[in-house]
Amino acid sequence: MLKLIGIRQWIAGMGLAADERVYIGKLDNKQQKSIGIYERKGSGPPVTALGGPSCTSYGVRQLSLLVHWNKSKPESEAAAWELFEKLKRVTSLSIGGAFVSGLILQVPEPVDVGTDDNGVYEYVIWLDLIVNKEGDGNT
Repeated sequence: MLKLIGIRQWIAGMGLAADERVYIGKLDNKQQKSIGIYERKGSGPPVTALGGPSCTSYGVRQLSLLVHWNKSKPESEAAAWELFEKLKRVTSLSIGGAFVSGLILQVPEPVDVGTDDNGVYEYVIWLDLIVNKEGDGNT
């Protein structure tokens, strides 16, 4: 399955935040103008085709992107929308040897989640990546 480190590199490559400010998992003392990439807890059964796992051709990677920007609401909102629009415009994608055949935004727009304890505005974008089983980046 597609690994978070590859997803981090893809998001960093979009150029919205500096490479060292795109992170996976928890980052203590996160800096302004950063993007966090997290796994979302899914619900329901795993994707399994008739015939079992050997007949299943794809998997779904459920992600949450946290846009942790600055103390300006308009600038933070603009950064979140810029990332959202870049995601909407993806036309082909391969990450770490894995072919991604679909990108499904799970929210109609970036979700304002308020500010952190330091007054930095944050937005969340949920997306699902549909990853082909063959060449899934584990080989």
